[in-house]
Amino acid sequence: MLKALLTDIDGTITDSSRRLNTGAVEAIRSLVDEGIEVVLASGNTSCFMDALCKMIGTQGTFIAENGGVFRVGYTGALHIKGDQSICKKALEVVQDYYRNQGKELVLFSPTYRFADLAFARTVPVDEVKKILKDHPVNVLDTGYAIHLQSPGVDKGTALEALAQEMGLLPSDFLAIGDSLNDIQMLAKAGIGVTVANAHPDTKAVVEFIAKKEYGLGFIEAIEKYSSYFRAR
Repeated sequence: MLKALLTDIDGTITDSSRRLNTGAVEAIRSLVDEGIEVVLASGNTSCFMDALCKMIGTQGTFIAENGGVFRVGYTGALHIKGDQSICKKALEVVQDYYRNQGKELVLFSPTYRFADLAFARTVPVDEVKKILKDHPVNVLDTGYAIHLQSPGVDKGTALEALAQEMGLLPSDFLAIGDSLNDIQMLAKAGIGVTVANAHPDTKAVVEFIAKKEYGLGFIEAIEKYSSYFRAR
């Protein structure tokens, strides 16, 4: 039996324009009303995730910054994983490289990030990886931003730590996602599910692939596994 849902945001409960699918929101609220813990996971900042939890109607538990930050409930302590100083040094190298070419990176909310750093996909991610090949940092393209992360930090390691604090096991979770940054959490969850628009590598690690895309695929997955849930 499943005791919790862990879901990605962009590309999973949204449409192709990043608008929340209202049916997906209703599906989440139905689970919450039944006493099922729902955890939101994203590359976004913790302050964004806090607001999103309130607006969607979850219990406030989230994974932010692709696993670099997590929190249990609205009043829980904010846990920060990894070393952002490594990311800052790597970012300076990338910025210097592109400034010499007359380009300026567009940073995403650097003031509100505690673990990773992110910038717009206005430069080739493969080129960024080459620039940083000798630096101890992971370069992650989520499809919405390019992230610099400490090695060993991802949504999967965050799931393990989060589950322990919640008194659960990773196997107690149904995890739903679509992107490369979701692979670790999908592989470590009890059941991993993805939507039709997912990256091929992401589809390779899951138990079920929805026939529908984006938020409609999320709804399809929830309908398929709704009978597997048991309130704690």
